[in-house]
Amino acid sequence: MSLLIAVGALIFLMIVAYRGFSVILFAPVAAMLAVLLTQPSAVPAMFTGVFMEKMVGFVKLYFPVFLLGAVFGKVIELSGFSQSIVSSVIRLVGAKRAMLSIVLVCALLTYGGVSLFVVVFAVYPFAAEMFRLGNIPKRLIPGTIALGAFSFTMDSLPGGPQIQNIIPAPFFKTDAWAAPVLGTIGGGFIFIVGLSYLEWRRQQAWREGEGYGVGHVLEPEKVAGEALVNPWIALLPLVVVAVLNICFTKLIKSHYGSTYELSFPHLDHPVSGNVSSIAAIWAVEGALLAGIFTVLAFAFSRVRRRFVDGSKSAVAGALLASMNTASEYGFGAVIAVLPGFLLIRDKLKAIPNPLVNEAITVTTLAGITGSASGGLSIALAAMADQFIAAGKAAHIPMGVLHRVASMASGGMDTLPHNGAVITVLAVCGLTHRQAYKDIFAVTCIKTIAVFVVIGVYYLGRMTIR
Repeated sequence: MSLLIAVGALIFLMIVAYRGFSVILFAPVAAMLAVLLTQPSAVPAMFTGVFMEKMVGFVKLYFPVFLLGAVFGKVIELSGFSQSIVSSVIRLVGAKRAMLSIVLVCALLTYGGVSLFVVVFAVYPFAAEMFRLGNIPKRLIPGTIALGAFSFTMDSLPGGPQIQNIIPAPFFKTDAWAAPVLGTIGGGFIFIVGLSYLEWRRQQAWREGEGYGVGHVLEPEKVAGEALVNPWIALLPLVVVAVLNICFTKLIKSHYGSTYELSFPHLDHPVSGNVSSIAAIWAVEGALLAGIFTVLAFAFSRVRRRFVDGSKSAVAGALLASMNTASEYGFGAVIAVLPGFLLIRDKLKAIPNPLVNEAITVTTLAGITGSASGGLSIALAAMADQFIAAGKAAHIPMGVLHRVASMASGGMDTLPHNGAVITVLAVCGLTHRQAYKDIFAVTCIKTIAVFVVIGVYYLGRMTIR
């Protein structure tokens, strides 16, 4: 019964998300219904102590990132920088390769360390302009951004700074460059197959006479009657964000050390914390501020005229996106402590092959919680010792376990209730009905890639023997 309750809560939330209902409202409803059916007396305590605690904790950490990311994307749009970059890219690669261009831009930013949530806000103005000029259906934008930002650079390519590639390191005593050959093969598979799928979808729409479409909401403003900015200047803010994000991460850690402590005479007690857990967040915030000021330095007069209304829409978008994701985070935290979820976790232990066991366990838990990092953390916290023991018994290097776990976390995590999915749809002004199909296709490609990598690993072992 407890298993049906956990699965039922997940299915209910996916259905309401797909049908366009607010996840901010229905994530706590789904979570508390599951608690009510499991232990009715625990509902108030679970809501306050787990759901709200995790939700507020997420907002505390990440809302500034959402807000600065939204403002950065807006000033890029208002300055005309997005139009300049789009125009240059179209001249370089052609309008029909708009999807390739957006995937590469997203990949560059995420591999440079920019949060995938920030990438959505920063890239959407470029994507909308390129798809409009190329007459490609707007509904394909979320799938394109998902391929570039939520897939091969997030957890496949070696050396990636995204959290999904970092979480396994302390468990397996590895680093971000674990299993570089397998990671590159997996990333290449996702990139090639994903782009082939998107191109097939574009050609299908073209044959049916479907263009960009009309009547869309949250369309970026076009800067009319003004000369285009030099594309190298337009690219500069993106480069500033990517480079300073890396630099600030190193500087913050070297300056503060492992912890920080803030003490003022009127504070009841010193404020302290772990720098390693928030250094990346501080770095992104600083980099985004620098990116915003870089835009203003070169295009202040253009931005100033429309900044009042533009900043209001950016703040509204940041609030919606962050609260959607935070509500999902709270839902996942509640489901993760219910008996049904623990039963699922324990059943997964019975899968015999170490790598297949790890891949299915991680991607299943990521799908249930709606979070790649959440599912990965839960799986490794509960089962890392088992994975390591099985891996050593089968003579599997720890780097391979790291890469498989990381890639598996980015598989079925992007179900309809996933925070990143809801964010990209909200930023693009589209619904699940309009655009989720292509995100799901990318999800399936990512999931298949994990098992392709496992197959390549065993094939390589057989060849060596």
